Amino acid sequence: MWKPWIKENARLKYIGIVEALEDDIKNGLVTLGERLPSQRIIADAVGVDLTTVTRAFNEARKRNLVDASPGRGTFIRKGFEVGGVVSQRQPFVDLSMNTPPQLESMNFRKHFAQGVSDVLSNAGGMLNLQYQDSHGTDFDRDVAADWLKPRIDQIDSDRVLLTAGAQSALYAICDLLLKRGDVLVAGEMTYPGLKAVAARQGLVLAGIKMDRNGIIPDAFEKACVERAPKAVYLIPNIDNPTTATLPHDRRQKIVQIARKYNVLIIEDDPYWSLLETKTTALAALASDITWHIATLSKCATPALRVAYVVAPDTTQAQQLAAILRTTILMPPPLMAALASRWIAEGQLAEFTLKIVAENRLRQSLAASRLGPQITAVASGHHVWLQLPTHWQADSFAQQAEWAGVAVVPASSFAVGPCTVNAVRISLGVTPDREILENGLGLLARLLTPSASRHSPRAVV
Repeated sequence: MWKPWIKENARLKYIGIVEALEDDIKNGLVTLGERLPSQRIIADAVGVDLTTVTRAFNEARKRNLVDASPGRGTFIRKGFEVGGVVSQRQPFVDLSMNTPPQLESMNFRKHFAQGVSDVLSNAGGMLNLQYQDSHGTDFDRDVAADWLKPRIDQIDSDRVLLTAGAQSALYAICDLLLKRGDVLVAGEMTYPGLKAVAARQGLVLAGIKMDRNGIIPDAFEKACVERAPKAVYLIPNIDNPTTATLPHDRRQKIVQIARKYNVLIIEDDPYWSLLETKTTALAALASDITWHIATLSKCATPALRVAYVVAPDTTQAQQLAAILRTTILMPPPLMAALASRWIAEGQLAEFTLKIVAENRLRQSLAASRLGPQITAVASGHHVWLQLPTHWQADSFAQQAEWAGVAVVPASSFAVGPCTVNAVRISLGVTPDREILENGLGLLARLLTPSASRHSPRAVV
């Protein structure tokens, strides 16, 4: 059986897994037709989260390296040749990655080229090719503070830091606030990146019961009494994966409970800009105990690799800057400068408006195909599909992948044993609505009882 590894010079981790497999196939280190280890085994072996491996499997299928067999697993494609093989299947539809639609009308090719050129041609622009402060330049932090004021009214740039994306921010914050063995609580369904951070840092991650409005305050207080957590992690708006948005009164109760039990709040808020009815951040309700993370990956493009952190005070901001210096050294200066330019000139707001408009159209497609089983926010990137009783989520996701559509089962998000029978469907990564509609149509057909009878892993 293939021994998983990651190619070091790959631009992304999931690409590194695929390229490692491709190299081993070309070098004869694996046998054609050989079964691959399970995604979970690969994730554990190379130290990444399950979503990264799922994306690697999707990419391997696109490159015609592997085939999947329902109920049996994924195998090295027997017809693989150096240079690739043209597949006779329909195009693979990736609905697994929670990415905003990158529309032709947004013309990122032009905006990136022109924006970078403008940044470098300005006075002092070449400084963006040099090393900079670990927490970003004064100008970039001033711009970030202005951008964040609608959600956090009392904010100054001394509390703001730039990072190379929200994941690096989350890792650094947990590294600063928590030590091995500390308890961190989150919703019973939560972002897989948090699970990866907790596993890497030796934290004890405990789940809090949720309903359609997010974590339940009484359940949070029960966890505080029984587990004595040091921090709580929340996605307050368009939760990933459940799409829940915390009502204002529930936010106030969560703050009261956190204060009562001396629990710090880590507020990961990538979707605030997508909301059509804006909310007040937890960092505005409890600035002294809340760390707020705001990325540009979901309201513009993940290519920027820029996120902002608002610390409770300047001293703690400086402490986080020291962690960032150790882990990422600095945010990408050229991308940070470009992000500031787009914010200041209003282009970021224009991109977000186009993304929201496209999301509404794609959400309408999902609702028409999948019906009332989905929970969604009309302006969001994803839906949460509750499965009928004749399907079990892992089996449904596996069958969907074999049929040509990638979705993510609830087990990938579960904190502890998974008791939720649902899958997350992300609507943004497909290049156009026609491909998306084809993928949604296939999922709709799989939902029928007759389809489940063809899957040996389905629960009937």
